Amino acid sequence: MTVSFKMPLLAGVLTAMALPAWAEKWDMPTPYGDSVFHTMNIMDFAKDVAEKSGGALEITVHSAGSLFGHPEIKDSVRRGLAPIGEILMSRLANEDPVFGVDSIPFLAASYDDAEKLWEASRPMVEEKLAEQGLTLLFAVPWPGQSIYTKEPVESAKDLEGQAFRAYNTATERLAQLMGAVPTQIETGDIPTAFSTGRVAAMITSPSTGVSSQAWDYTSVYTDVQAWLPKNMVFVNTAAFEALPAEVQSAVKEAAAAAETRGWEMSAAETDEKIATLKEKGMTVVAASDTLSGELQAIGATMTEEWLAEAGDGGKAVIDAYKGM
Repeated sequence: MTVSFKMPLLAGVLTAMALPAWAEKWDMPTPYGDSVFHTMNIMDFAKDVAEKSGGALEITVHSAGSLFGHPEIKDSVRRGLAPIGEILMSRLANEDPVFGVDSIPFLAASYDDAEKLWEASRPMVEEKLAEQGLTLLFAVPWPGQSIYTKEPVESAKDLEGQAFRAYNTATERLAQLMGAVPTQIETGDIPTAFSTGRVAAMITSPSTGVSSQAWDYTSVYTDVQAWLPKNMVFVNTAAFEALPAEVQSAVKEAAAAAETRGWEMSAAETDEKIATLKEKGMTVVAASDTLSGELQAIGATMTEEWLAEAGDGGKAVIDAYKGM
């Protein structure tokens, strides 16, 4: 009987010794579903944080807008309602042009160029977030954006007057310059928007095309790879700085690994998801010479417009990028 009492007591002591002396639990809102590679990468990031911090910080990922909708995530983190979150960076372009630099068509239309553009623009992005009490952890691009329609698109005229899905200021302007009508639609509402006639065309990644089952409401994927917009993960600076130094280091280490892993996942995603679109019956075509020329001209126009709005800071970013 004596042993039976002592053994549980000893086990309890050993368990207590194994637990961290300090522990914190964070809720993390994200806008995309569990099957999206961004979310999978973030779940791995959360696991890494728990492991690298020895269990001192646990992050629970609330995907698909289940905790806060995409438009509310940034402010929820800024106000301390959630300590950490993920958003599409270009959603903040109305706050400052630098957040939309990765959504200028054809400015950086490959992974190598997108990485250089991120290196050139990251310091300014970090500075602008810091002004709002936010600290950038990492950013990962979507595959290149391409056009989804029900009918083939040979030129911009084929889109004239059509309702075109927009998800940030850049896609709104792109739609306008193509003669289409921009309509703000969140990712989760895409199938319904097409089925109800709210939109007739969109430009987005092959990842979103597959996750939203684009073959159910569109037929043609015109591969233009116009730009590679990024999602960024950031924390409330006060909440981050309240963590013990060793836990902060664990978060930074996990974030660096997540950025590297995320870029690799994004590149692998492109071919895989385009293949899925084909398997599901969509016609995948390259842009016609006419459409390519029109989109290049639109890209040049949007670059000049962005520079005019971004001022000297924006010019420094573009100069640094072009000098790489």
